[in-house]
Amino acid sequence: MSKLVTILNGPNLNLLGKREPEIYGYATLADVEAECIAVAKEFGLKCELKQSNLEGDLVNMIQVCRETSAGIIINPAAYTHTSIAILDALNTFDGPVLEVHISNVHKREEFRHQSYVSKRADASIIGMGVDGYSLCMRHMGRLLTISNKSIERFFVHSIYLRWKKFILSGSKEISGCTTTHR
Repeated sequence: MSKLVTILNGPNLNLLGKREPEIYGYATLADVEAECIAVAKEFGLKCELKQSNLEGDLVNMIQVCRETSAGIIINPAAYTHTSIAILDALNTFDGPVLEVHISNVHKREEFRHQSYVSKRADASIIGMGVDGYSLCMRHMGRLLTISNKSIERFFVHSIYLRWKKFILSGSKEISGCTTTHR
């Protein structure tokens, strides 16, 4: 499995730190990228950050991620509310998809309350400023680094505890299953 997480950013995010700092703050995309790289390293992952003002470019980037990336973090910006093409592209990606928005879109204009990306996203972080990116990366790290062995150990341990409780209680039923003694 790839250990790459791709962070995609939509229109005008290349102006982060300069455009409407009262809404988006003063951090730049380079600042966001540096923070996400640091968090990704904690999980043994790599990340790359990309940005485009063009919808078709974002669709192409998502399609490339199908072959290169284990997960996608996406801030589609204004395309959040309009792009069925981005939704369709995300639906072709098998890994986890996390949606991030710097501002709380639900406290803004009515047209910003609809998100097509949310129909595919496994989780969304909205309104946490640029910290939302590192929170997404941390969540992505957890999603991608849970190994099959740790899941297997969890289930084996759960079965063991249920069996131990069954034996100690002298019951003939475990969670709705009846046993027959011969």
